[in-house]
Amino acid sequence: MRLRLLQLVIYGWVLLPGISRGQLHHSNESLYPTFKGLIMAGYQGWFRAQGDGSSSKRYAYGSPGRSGIDAWPDVSEYAQTYETPYLLKDGAHARFFSSLDESTVDLHFKWMQQYGLDGVFMQRFFGDTKPGPYRSESIQIMRNALKAASKYKRAIALMYDLSGLAAQGEDCSALIEDWKYMVDSLRVTRQAGQNTYLHENGKPVVVIWGVGFPDRPYDIRNIGLERFMDFLKNDPVYGHCTIMLGVPTAWRTLDADCIHDPYLHTLIRQADIILPWMVQRFSPLLHNDMDRYRDQLLADIQWCAENHLEYVPCVCPGFSWHNLSRFAFPDDVKPVASIPRQEGRFYWQQLSTAIRCGATMIYVAMFDEVNEGTAIFKLSTNPPVDTAGVSFLHMEEGVPSDLYLWLTGQAASMLKREQPLTMTMPHRR
Repeated sequence: MRLRLLQLVIYGWVLLPGISRGQLHHSNESLYPTFKGLIMAGYQGWFRAQGDGSSSKRYAYGSPGRSGIDAWPDVSEYAQTYETPYLLKDGAHARFFSSLDESTVDLHFKWMQQYGLDGVFMQRFFGDTKPGPYRSESIQIMRNALKAASKYKRAIALMYDLSGLAAQGEDCSALIEDWKYMVDSLRVTRQAGQNTYLHENGKPVVVIWGVGFPDRPYDIRNIGLERFMDFLKNDPVYGHCTIMLGVPTAWRTLDADCIHDPYLHTLIRQADIILPWMVQRFSPLLHNDMDRYRDQLLADIQWCAENHLEYVPCVCPGFSWHNLSRFAFPDDVKPVASIPRQEGRFYWQQLSTAIRCGATMIYVAMFDEVNEGTAIFKLSTNPPVDTAGVSFLHMEEGVPSDLYLWLTGQAASMLKREQPLTMTMPHRR
């Protein structure tokens, strides 16, 4: 009897790990089992237009004299567009898209496949997890993105952006419940068609962005971050995830654009991948700034290797937030294209430098961010005319609207070693 009891105990102990795995609500298989070798972009998906059926009262393009858009999208291929108050050179009203339309998301993922961008991180802002119309709309956009990702076989993953988290009375508990909803109701980690949710080390990737920035109203010590991270790692049903933390550029040295709190390193060491935010931190207007970018990456990669972490560098095509700064920061209005694109050269310098430094994965900021002029999707070569202090980013003469998508695909091919790396920006034949 005792022998039989001992056998049952041993049998149960051996099967316990398998039982735990069996409870997980994630698929074990994905078309993208690793982040290595991929170039992924951030996807905002927050753009609304008058007439799109949304609850938004502030449309993406704004009103005359008060626009938050710096880079105007090329909307010539969209199935559904909306008239705006802004005028083109020929006097016609410029048109804009809405992220709420399924056809918009479908087109974006079609471009990703066409040009070789491996996929996107869908940004889910903290405010979108709260009850209300924005939550339901963001869920619809996520649902459309999952469908399109499966259709076009593009990688997709969830990025929780802590923007909107209040200084008092809010913590990450809402994100725990939201992740459960994403997994159970939207089936983000087990899509209905081809499962393309991004994995790393055999586990689905979840990003927590906005950790360690000094301009945030919240204190990372008291918003339940460790509890949320422990849940994502160890929960028997919704856990077993790979965690990527979005941190400032100076995360390693705890200075400059980063909080000076060593607790940040405690959180970082509990994560699996580190993503530093590098937009606005480097510029082609500064002499030898790519050398500084290179040195930053090399030191970061070494630190991560010593601490058994993976590292993904951030690149961007340029930066511009003149219109947004006019009403958000009236005492510090930024010029248009404050970090110029230089016909793609600045973008390529970052991409090629990152690959040369030994990066195995790259994050592009961003796919569709037209507010801050970092979008790599198709931008208009004929933006609205400047009016009442509102000025739009003008693509350099002769630059096609799809240049940055094409360059991204070229870099992705070089990262995968399908073609040799060139530090000189490639040109179409």
